[in-house]
Amino acid sequence: MLDQSQIDAFHRDGVIVVPDVLPPEVLVSVRAEYAGLLDTLYDGWHREGRVPPPEGRDFQDKLLTSYKAGCDWFQPMDISLPGDKVTPGTPFHFGPAVFEMITCARLLDLVEGLIGPEITSNPIQHVRLKPPVGELHKDEIRAHVGGTDWHQDRGVGHEEADGTTMVTVWLAITDATVENGCLQAIPGTPQMYPHCPKKQTAIAAGCLDLSQARPLPVKAGGAVIFHPLTPHASLDNRSDRFRWSFDIRYSVTGQPTGRAHFPDFVARSRARPETELHDWRTWREMWETARARLAGQPHIPIHRWRADSPSCA
Repeated sequence: MLDQSQIDAFHRDGVIVVPDVLPPEVLVSVRAEYAGLLDTLYDGWHREGRVPPPEGRDFQDKLLTSYKAGCDWFQPMDISLPGDKVTPGTPFHFGPAVFEMITCARLLDLVEGLIGPEITSNPIQHVRLKPPVGELHKDEIRAHVGGTDWHQDRGVGHEEADGTTMVTVWLAITDATVENGCLQAIPGTPQMYPHCPKKQTAIAAGCLDLSQARPLPVKAGGAVIFHPLTPHASLDNRSDRFRWSFDIRYSVTGQPTGRAHFPDFVARSRARPETELHDWRTWREMWETARARLAGQPHIPIHRWRADSPSCA
């Protein structure tokens, strides 16, 4: 559990860094699961003649080689459906190792210390694999692949969840450093700022005092935990390796998640433990059902902001 000083710091600053959250065996399993997934994707692209042979290439080399070739590994590796068009075949990844990570007892203990014992795994969640900034395509706008602009997590969900008690847990799978693009935050700013849907949905210009930004490096297996109103962004990855993380959210069970068209599940319940989900296959099936329901439907906006707002002028 978090100690009282950590809880106090979270409520004061809106962000804390916690080392050694994920057990080593969970990290190993997640890395192995994604390595296997990428091997399958890469082999298919090689058969199509899009990438060179896989022999002698490690996980990061395959990521970069396929990215340069225009092969999309992001959506097949993401733990969500996209925020725009969904088709019956839109790929995603829901496997046992990722499920074990999200439902890890140590992680849920930390979350319980901040939002209480009735915990829902919120569906606003993503994998983030950040190439070196010099390797990014000129037209790369995805925050999950390129740099992340200043935003608030409450600002990129539906307005119905503005009163929901939730936290974002940003999990480092590789070390996150200032050089390779760790997160940065502006502590102690508990108010909603207007956002503008430009290249990314970001806080409107002039709202923040960026001189107060604080970098948040964390070792692999550690976590950065955010209040949903804490402004944060990522630094550029100026290393020669990928920076890998997941951002996942937890909210109080029964409260709106901010993305009701995507499935959630009870990760922990002290009052009704029989409602907890323990089978990763069921989790995957929930997302498959959502994909089939959403395929071909009109796009559902993922936030409330408009580009023609006076704040965006």
